[in-house]
Amino acid sequence: MKYCFTWMALLALSVSALAQPAGKTTKPKPKTAGTVAPNAGSSGRNIAITLTPLKNCKVYLGSYMGTGRTLVDSAVLNEKSQGVFKGDKKLTGGIYFVVSPQMTIQFEVLMDNIQQFSIVGDTSLKDQAVIRGSLDNELFKTYTGFSVEKGQLIQQLSNAYKTASNKTDSSRLLEALNKADKELQDYRKNIIEQHPNSLLAMLFNSMKRPEIPTVPVVNGKPDSAYPYRFVKNHFWDDVLFSDDRLLRTPFFEPKLDDYFRYYVSPEPDSIIEEVKYILLSARTGKEIYPYLLTKFTNKYMNPEFMGQDKVFVYLFENFYAKGDTMILNPASRKTVVERAYSLMANQLGKPAPVLNLTDTTGKTSSLYSINADFTVVAFWDPNCGHCKEEMPRLDSFYQHKWKGMKVAVYGVNIYENEVPAWKKFITEKKLEGWIHAYQTKAAKDAEEKAGQPNYRQLYDIFKTPTLYLLDKDKRIIAKQLSLEQFDDLIATKTKKK
Repeated sequence: MKYCFTWMALLALSVSALAQPAGKTTKPKPKTAGTVAPNAGSSGRNIAITLTPLKNCKVYLGSYMGTGRTLVDSAVLNEKSQGVFKGDKKLTGGIYFVVSPQMTIQFEVLMDNIQQFSIVGDTSLKDQAVIRGSLDNELFKTYTGFSVEKGQLIQQLSNAYKTASNKTDSSRLLEALNKADKELQDYRKNIIEQHPNSLLAMLFNSMKRPEIPTVPVVNGKPDSAYPYRFVKNHFWDDVLFSDDRLLRTPFFEPKLDDYFRYYVSPEPDSIIEEVKYILLSARTGKEIYPYLLTKFTNKYMNPEFMGQDKVFVYLFENFYAKGDTMILNPASRKTVVERAYSLMANQLGKPAPVLNLTDTTGKTSSLYSINADFTVVAFWDPNCGHCKEEMPRLDSFYQHKWKGMKVAVYGVNIYENEVPAWKKFITEKKLEGWIHAYQTKAAKDAEEKAGQPNYRQLYDIFKTPTLYLLDKDKRIIAKQLSLEQFDDLIATKTKKK
C-alpha cells in the first residue's frame, strides 16, 4: 500500500457550495475497517518502522493536538533502518505522523484501535510509504486514490469554468463540476454508512460542515435567517465531544473556533450556554475535557470583548470551584483562583464595590455619596506615562461634554506614597470638578489586618489607567473601554433616557 496524504488538501477538494449537485454516485468497495480484527484486543502498541536511508538514529512519532503538534514516541533505527514504536499503552486514536531526526514530517498515519502494524518508507519518496496490518489505513488508501483522481478532475473543471466564454459552456462545466463533487461527497458518506465504527468515519464526521440550504418562503416572504439557524443546529451533527480522538486532528479546533466566531452571539449569556453544553458533553473525555476547559478559560479570562469575562467567572464557579482545579498545576491554579476573585466583584450590571477613600483635603469621600446620572471611576498613577496622557484627555471630555450631562468623575490615586506627585499633577493640569481620592497607608494596613479584600482586587486593577462607568445607582455599565467609547456610550444612554 503506497500513499501520502495531507488532510487539509483532501478536505479542500470539495466545491459543493457552487450549486445543487447532480449525477451518479460512485460507491467505495466494501471493507471491514472498524470491525473486530484478530489482534484488536492486543494491549499496548508495537509499530515496526523501516525508514531508509536513515541508520543508527532516532525517529519520532508525532500527533496533532488541537491547533498544535506534539511528539508522543520515538524509535531508534538500526543498521538496516529498522526500529519499533513500542509501549505498554495504546495511543489515543487520530492522525499521527513520522518525524525525521531533523524534525521534519515524513508522512501521516491513521492510528486506530489496532496498533500492531508496520510502516515502510523512504525520506526521498514520502508519497510512497507502505502501511501493512491496519484496516483503517487500508480503507483510507482506497479513499485517497479516489479523492486524488476526483480532485484533479474538479480542479480542471473549475479552471475551465472560470474562463468559459459563453453560457452554454458555463452550464455544461458547472454540471460536470457538481457531478464530480457529488461523487466525492457521496464516497465519504458511503464510508460513514458502511464503516460507522471506523476511525475514518469519525474523521469525516468531525470535519464536515452543514451545506447551506435554500431560503424558504414563509407567508410570502423569504426567511433569510433560516440558513443561519439550520447550519447552527446541525453544525455538530454526529460529533461526540467526549471523543479524545478529536484532539488528534488538525480540523476540530478550527471548526470549534469558527462556530463561536460565526454562530454564537458575543453576548456572554449566549456563550455560557454553548460552553456549558460542550463541557458537560465532553466530561467523560480523559484528554479532551481538560483541554476544552483550559481553552475556554484562557479565552475568557482576558476576553476580546467587554463583559465576556462573565464566562470565565461562570467557569470558575461551576467547574473549578467544584473540584476541577485538580487538572491545573499549582501556578495555574493560583492564577485562575486569583483572577476569578478579581472579576467576581466587578461584573457588568452588578453594584460597584464600595470606595470610602481620603480626598486631597484629608476628608473621607464616598463613591456612593455622589449624586449623578453617571459616574466615571478612574484609577491612575501620577507617575504612569500613559496616565499622564489619558487623565487630561478624560478631563477634556468631562469639562466640555460630560459635566453638562450630569456625569461625575471619581479619580483614585492607587499609590499612597505618591501623594505629593499626585497633588502636583492635579494642580498643574487643572483637573477641576473631580473628586480626587486615595487610600492612606493606615487604612490599607487596617484593611489587610481585618482580612478584607483591597479595592485593587475588587476593581481588577492590574494596569493603569483602569476606568469604569457607573449608572446613577452605582451599577457597572462598562469597563476597560477607551475614552471615545465611554463618550459614545454616555451619549447613547443619555438620548435613550
